Amino acid sequence: MPRLVALVKGRVQGVGYRAFAQKKALELGLSGYAENLPDGRVEVVAEGPEEDLLTFLHHLKQGPRLSRVEEVEVQWAEETGLKGFYVY
Repeated sequence: MPRLVALVKGRVQGVGYRAFAQKKALELGLSGYAENLPDGRVEVVAEGPEEDLLTFLHHLKQGPRLSRVEEVEVQWAEETGLKGFYVY
């Protein structure tokens, strides 16, 4: 299974973005984490079936109601065996 790394830019800190990502990931059965970065972006890492990751990426590009996603930089890699989905 692949690993998705998404760097999300915009108004994504302090608006429930990480909790939104966690909720959507758990609904899709994905593992990974969401973490605020010092530069104002949010890093979201997820592992699971490619079809579910693509659905998840669609949600990440929308974001929760109070957010404003300007850009999502996406990288794909091999899975590393993450378990659960955490917010840091």
